[in-house]
Amino acid sequence: MIIAVDFDGTIVHDRYPGIGQEMPFATQTLRMLIEERHRLILWTVREGKLLDEAVEWCRQHGVEFYAVNREFPEENVERNQTYSRKIKADMWIDDRNVGGLPDWGAIYQIIHEHKTYEEVLTGESSSSHRKSRHHKKKWW
Repeated sequence: MIIAVDFDGTIVHDRYPGIGQEMPFATQTLRMLIEERHRLILWTVREGKLLDEAVEWCRQHGVEFYAVNREFPEENVERNQTYSRKIKADMWIDDRNVGGLPDWGAIYQIIHEHKTYEEVLTGESSSSHRKSRHHKKKWW
């Protein structure tokens, strides 16, 4: 899975342009996702020196991204070139999500166990939730 991950407010507490304290379990979760062979893209508004600082902070915490502010490492993006910042990703992890940022344990469950956020919140398994939803709609 290709997963785009924001930095400020997501991996670390938002202290932009500084770097805040790590969000609990953020780098541990990201390292586990990398070990499971997911492609993680750091997707942030940071540029230049501020971006370099964020990438180095992640590297020091054991997180090496597949790509940074681009879809793949070989993509040539010149600083003065006008281009679309939209990328193809299967999932975005960002503190600006509707409903806010789930905790990193819930994020891992959603990705690793293929659960919905609702299933994580209610503690239901994917199969029992699908069966109950299917059963309820049977009268249609």
